[in-house]
Amino acid sequence: MKLLVIIPAYNEQDCIVQTVEELRQTAPQYDYVVINDGSKDATKRLCIEHGFNLIDLPVNIGLTGGFQAGMKYALRNGYDAAVQFDADGQHMPAYIEKLAAEMESTGADIVIGSRFVTEKKSTSMRMIGSRLISAITKLTTGASISDPTSGMRLYNRKMIECFSSKSDFGPEPDSIAYLARKGAVVREVQVSMRERQAGESYLTFTRSIEYMMRTCISILFVQWFRS
Repeated sequence: MKLLVIIPAYNEQDCIVQTVEELRQTAPQYDYVVINDGSKDATKRLCIEHGFNLIDLPVNIGLTGGFQAGMKYALRNGYDAAVQFDADGQHMPAYIEKLAAEMESTGADIVIGSRFVTEKKSTSMRMIGSRLISAITKLTTGASISDPTSGMRLYNRKMIECFSSKSDFGPEPDSIAYLARKGAVVREVQVSMRERQAGESYLTFTRSIEYMMRTCISILFVQWFRS
C-alpha cells in the first residue's frame, strides 16, 4: 500500500520537529507531508531548516482546507491511502501500520485509530459528548463508532477522491457519519494516544461543548441535505 501521512500544522513550533522526526524514525516506510496552515510562529521555518516535505499555505484556512490540500496532494501523487495525523504529538506513528493492515484485510474505506475498542471511556464532559456523537451516528447510519472524535483516521483511494472534490468535507465526525450513511465501510482498531506534547489546544472547555453541539446537530439534520 502506497500510503501518505498528512500532518496539518498551525502554530506548532513546539511540537512539529519532534512529531515528524518520530514519524520518520518509527515508520520510515511511509511518505508524509506537513501542511503549514499559515502559521504565525516558527513552524514553517523549522520545517524548512529540517528539510521536511512541506506544503506552505500563505494564509490560515482552517483544518478542513489544510487537510483537503493534503488529500489533493495524495490524489495527484497516486497514493492508495492517506492517514490524518496530528502535529501536536498525541498520535503515535507505530500504530499506522496497524491501521493499514486493517484496511488491507477488511477492504474498509475508513479505519479509525480508536481509544475505546477494548477500553472504556471516562465520565468526563468530553467523553459524554463523544458517547452522544456515537449514539447519534448509530441512530442515523447504523455504524457503530466508539471513538468518533479521534483525529487519527486512514482513508482509502476512494475517500481521497471524495475529500479532494468536495469543498465542504472536513475531517470531522459529521463527514464520517455522512460517508457511512452513503455506504462507506468504517472500521476501528485500538490505539493509545498521548496528551499534547507542547503548546495549547484550540479546544477549550467551552469550545469543546460548542463543538459537540455543532457536530450532533450536523449529523442529525445538516448531513441529510448534503449532495
